[in-house]
Amino acid sequence: MRRSRQRPTGVVACLCAARERLIGETLRRINLSAALIVLVCFFLPWVQVSCAGAKDTLAGLDLARNDHALLWLIPLLMLAVIGLGLLRTQREKPKGFAIVSVLSGAVTVYLMNRERQRIHDESNLISAQLTGWFWLGFIAAVLIVITAAAILLQRQRAP
Repeated sequence: MRRSRQRPTGVVACLCAARERLIGETLRRINLSAALIVLVCFFLPWVQVSCAGAKDTLAGLDLARNDHALLWLIPLLMLAVIGLGLLRTQREKPKGFAIVSVLSGAVTVYLMNRERQRIHDESNLISAQLTGWFWLGFIAAVLIVITAAAILLQRQRAP
């Protein structure tokens, strides 16, 4: 005999809803933390350049100031994610925040990967390598995309 799947009622439904809210809140916190990490890493050294014994470092800010104006989108997008994440109320649906986070994270990953490729291509002329701060920011940007996608894909239950 087949048992039909019914919606849980009473205490079970309340526990399921509380668990889903907790998971959603945890994903949002991870997302905000990752956006803050990307924002901080933007101002830390990304590239270490060495030539004839002299060493210098360039932060994302320095790269944005010089020739790569699109890199200014990284702190602006991360500020947007942080702002929306902090201003969002509990009653509001998380879909808007998640969509902005996915788009901001994807653009940030794209820009940072483009910068990585440019550094790799130009490292034949002069010794240049990416620092751990760059990689931390890059991994945090990927984490933003993953957590925001998880928020979007999370099943929404009717109240």
